Amino acid sequence: MNKYAIIDIGGKQLRVEQGRFYDAQHFAPVRHALTSNMKISINRVLLIRHGSGVNFGYPWLDNAAVRGRILHGCFKKKLVIQQIHSKKKKRRIFGYRENMIRFVVDSIDFGDKDLNKS
Repeated sequence: MNKYAIIDIGGKQLRVEQGRFYDAQHFAPVRHALTSNMKISINRVLLIRHGSGVNFGYPWLDNAAVRGRILHGCFKKKLVIQQIHSKKKKRRIFGYRENMIRFVVDSIDFGDKDLNKS
């Protein structure tokens, strides 16, 4: 697809397209307030490509937004940590799963126009 945007979300850069869903790690400081089907708008847009035109931001584009909605919360794959002390015959295994939020991109806006309509 030749229409996409690169956004900064959770300290990472993510390439997003309309109609696809993505997982974000640190989505908002108030994570418990985010519910399913909540509308979101991401203003930290680094780059927008529409056809053969590319718009760069320094560091972000003004008047650019990626709009979408939250599908549900999910978990990342479990990270397992092992501590082994060979001489003491001591082993400890523990791990955790990071919270993720799955969201879908509805539109990519630049200026006052929706780039996904044309």
